[in-house]
Amino acid sequence: MMAPTAAGRTAAKFVGINLDYRHEHAEPVPVAESVEPYNETEPTVAEWFSQFKPTASGFKHYLRSLFPFWSWIFHYNFTWLAGDIIAGVTVGFVVIPQGMAYAILAKLPPEYGLYTSFVGFLLYWAFATSKDITIGTVAVMSTIVGNIVIKVQDEHPEIRAEDIARALAVIAGAVLLFIGLTRTGWIVEFIPLIAITSFMTGAALSIGVGQVPALLGISGINTRGPTYRVIIDTLKNLPNAKLDAAVGLTALTMLYTIRIFCSWMTKKQPHRKKLWFFLSTLRMAFVILLYILISWLSNRHVKDAKKAKFKILGKVPRGFQHAGAPVMNTELLSAIAPDIPVTIIVLILEHIAISKSFGRINNYVINPSQELVAVGFTNILGPFLGAYPATGSFSRTAIKSKAGVRTPLAGIFTAIIVLLALYALTRVFYYIPSAALSAIIIHAVGDLITPPNVVYQFWETSPLEVLIFFAGVLLTVFTNIENGIYLTICAALFLLLWRHLKSHGAFLAKATVYRMTPDVIASKEAYGPGSDGKLVHDTYLPVNHSDASNPRIALETPYPGIYIYRFSEGFTYLNQQHYLDELVAHVQKLSRPTRLDRYEKIGDRPWNDPGPRRGKPINLEDDRPIVRALILDFSSVNHLDTTSVQGLIDVRHQLGRYAAPEIVEWHFASVTNRWAKRALTAAGFGYLSTDHVKARAHWSPVHSYAAVDGAGPIYNEKAADLEAGDEIERAGAKGAGYPSKVAPVLGLNRPFFHVDVAAAVEAAIAGVETKLAHTSSGSSGVAGEAEFVAPKV
Repeated sequence: MMAPTAAGRTAAKFVGINLDYRHEHAEPVPVAESVEPYNETEPTVAEWFSQFKPTASGFKHYLRSLFPFWSWIFHYNFTWLAGDIIAGVTVGFVVIPQGMAYAILAKLPPEYGLYTSFVGFLLYWAFATSKDITIGTVAVMSTIVGNIVIKVQDEHPEIRAEDIARALAVIAGAVLLFIGLTRTGWIVEFIPLIAITSFMTGAALSIGVGQVPALLGISGINTRGPTYRVIIDTLKNLPNAKLDAAVGLTALTMLYTIRIFCSWMTKKQPHRKKLWFFLSTLRMAFVILLYILISWLSNRHVKDAKKAKFKILGKVPRGFQHAGAPVMNTELLSAIAPDIPVTIIVLILEHIAISKSFGRINNYVINPSQELVAVGFTNILGPFLGAYPATGSFSRTAIKSKAGVRTPLAGIFTAIIVLLALYALTRVFYYIPSAALSAIIIHAVGDLITPPNVVYQFWETSPLEVLIFFAGVLLTVFTNIENGIYLTICAALFLLLWRHLKSHGAFLAKATVYRMTPDVIASKEAYGPGSDGKLVHDTYLPVNHSDASNPRIALETPYPGIYIYRFSEGFTYLNQQHYLDELVAHVQKLSRPTRLDRYEKIGDRPWNDPGPRRGKPINLEDDRPIVRALILDFSSVNHLDTTSVQGLIDVRHQLGRYAAPEIVEWHFASVTNRWAKRALTAAGFGYLSTDHVKARAHWSPVHSYAAVDGAGPIYNEKAADLEAGDEIERAGAKGAGYPSKVAPVLGLNRPFFHVDVAAAVEAAIAGVETKLAHTSSGSSGVAGEAEFVAPKV
């Protein structure tokens, strides 16, 4: 602990703070030349704040991280260029029909889908940390935008759908950009995989079912209502199906047929895998072109799109006809405000989930904060060209990855294809059948449904999460997508808190572990302490075998009255009460008070310890051990808070009264965080207080030592054969197996902190036996150890 200054002491004294409350006993420094002394220094508050101090190099790194392309653009080569052109053009042929179809889902004219896709592909590459992902229109986000448009226009019919969508993109993009620039993208970790898969499955079902009426040419159905209602209404209106059904059903059949055929041919002809992949990828473009031709042949003499034999797309404006600053006024912002949270969640959820997934597949790591910068920047600038909220697309990302994309620059080539479509193909788009676009949407969202095999794997991993999955899907089906998102995220967070709140620790006991190879077993060699070193070490297992260890393994308590407790999931204000209640109950069950007759009168007993019934004597033959030491395994604990530390203090007082007049030793194993050590030390743990030195006059702490840098060779049994005149070598031979110079692994001033449970047990037993040896009358100092036989647990 850093010594306070004179001014600090004066100020502390003035406000009533006792800076010398610890009363730390100074351990004697080792006198052997081969042992280096070492005392731990505690971290300071200034040291903690210093990690947040901005530096010039840190600022430079931050600026460089905002533009990741700077690290690879100067290495660009023709091989990368070829891969990017192929992938970019391939995705371009897919995004054109998808973009227009998804814009219709958003209750917008089809050209808005092309604007959104163009901006996403054009801007993303400069901010990208993923080479695979594509930003643009997606089915789920488009559906949510469409729902918001309908809801806002019900109350404010004067507000145009385009203005609602563009304002929504700007506000959501600004929030995402702020999160990304402040590098707080870690918030995405609060959204678990189960919430993502449930949301995608429920949304895919909702979108797919909502497109069936358009696929069949059935009008008059509210496709934005609950999914179950849309199914019922569609079945009721099947007799009203029109010629559109022939277009839609055949288009959908053709899409699946081509994909299945190409997959089958890939297996039959693996040497032509690339060919069949590209044919499968271009199936959407092929189907759209085919049905444009059919539509043109059927409706070429029709001047009004409304009079076509089946519903067609109609006029698509050429170029960027809706460019300009988005409308932003108080009325519009207040109307969309309630739906901004769900928009932000979906933008984050889809993009980060997809980018992380493909990063793992292709062996690179994405930066979530930087990805949010990219999505935020795209959604802020996009609306000036007419774009609505855009995020990562699963289907197009998969195509781009399989097409052999090499860098994020591939998006530029896709943007060029979209730009050409906007200026050269708009007259062709006039004849696109709406039923064919519905078929494309249904075909695309079908890949978002979680396969049964994946759900089964979830069940094998965590059955409770599968219940959350189905709850989210069902709520989406029976209400809407937004409710399903909120339910799964909240339920998953509640499950996380519940597991943390109800964490169960484990009491450990000793098991002797032997190393035995199949050869040793086959030869039936003996094993044990005298069998050529086959005894490996002692390990510590849960007494209830909750770790699935063999229940027939013989476990022993390390010493009567010494208890080992391991925390399972951290130690915070949420679970400290549950942990410590479990700890106290177990210790008091297996041990007795030091003084059985500590209450002279029945009225002196506390109400919660009434003792035997009236007239019955106290059991003075209680053979349970008294509490001598507690060992807490902190291997799963990284941070401590004031509540958890205060809980330890309370338990120390409670067990101290239970064991009085004996003193309970508290040992801590595997405390790896310096601030956790500081918290424990501030509470009086980890060191020997001067108040207890007399009570432990014969106590000799056990420390763990290790070789220091440049310590020289490790000595072994051969050192005993060295010449007697070499004193240094002979000193090493006396302690065969020791290096020439050692130092304590942990500070000598913290004798109750240990490197692991085994070291803590050794120190606790040494402390207890040393005390017993010097307090027992006529004891030679070894009798206590010789008489001890470890009882079975």
